[in-house]
Amino acid sequence: MEWSIQEIARKAGTTSRTLRHYGDLGLLTPSRIGSNGYRYYDQDALVRLQRILLLRELGLSLPAIRDVLEGQRDTAVALRAHLRLLEQEQARIGRQIASVRTTLHKTEEGTELMAEEVFDGFDHTVHEREVTERWGRSAYEEGDQWWRSLGEEGKKAFLDEHEAIARDWGRAREAGAGPGSERAQDIARRHCAWLSTTAAPSRSYVIGLGEMYAADPRFGKNYDRYGDGTAAFVRDALTVYAEHRLSD
Repeated sequence: MEWSIQEIARKAGTTSRTLRHYGDLGLLTPSRIGSNGYRYYDQDALVRLQRILLLRELGLSLPAIRDVLEGQRDTAVALRAHLRLLEQEQARIGRQIASVRTTLHKTEEGTELMAEEVFDGFDHTVHEREVTERWGRSAYEEGDQWWRSLGEEGKKAFLDEHEAIARDWGRAREAGAGPGSERAQDIARRHCAWLSTTAAPSRSYVIGLGEMYAADPRFGKNYDRYGDGTAAFVRDALTVYAEHRLSD
């Protein structure tokens, strides 16, 4: 059995453009290309796409995902690792829900809060072992050290900066600015500077991130709440900026 690129894009919650981009990078090769030029994908391709999407959720760049897939030939082993990670995440989110419920209840009742209850499930080190096993101890330590070094004020400033950038993306799109306009490219510059936590982002990383903003509603909502189509506008503007200003 095989599926067309449109069918796969719809079922995976992504776009045909994203799948073609994956193909151009050698991440997801079509099972065949029909006489009409359409791309078709078989079951093996579906499994590979699932792995790509899972790795994207971990924040990996597309070149990094390609390296991971090339290094993990045993699909069953890789999927078991993904499953463990998802189960851990499910448990963590469950703890967060319970924590927020407890906080809400005690706030309404006027009873004393315990720090352990308020922050249960919010530990950012929950995936330490998974990250270390897959991408090396240095990859985890670098990101962890950076985040811890910010302090509470630094963390808030980092999140506030993104909020300001997202708001400006929405305003630019609403004003009719094009992705390649001076206004949009200035926001793209700020966006890439915001991404430069431990090192300057690469061209492929920024382009891939833009694709994720537009294709994944969990990320796209951060921009589309400032107007429908903003996430796609961000993707297009970041792509223009990356292609002209960044290198791999």
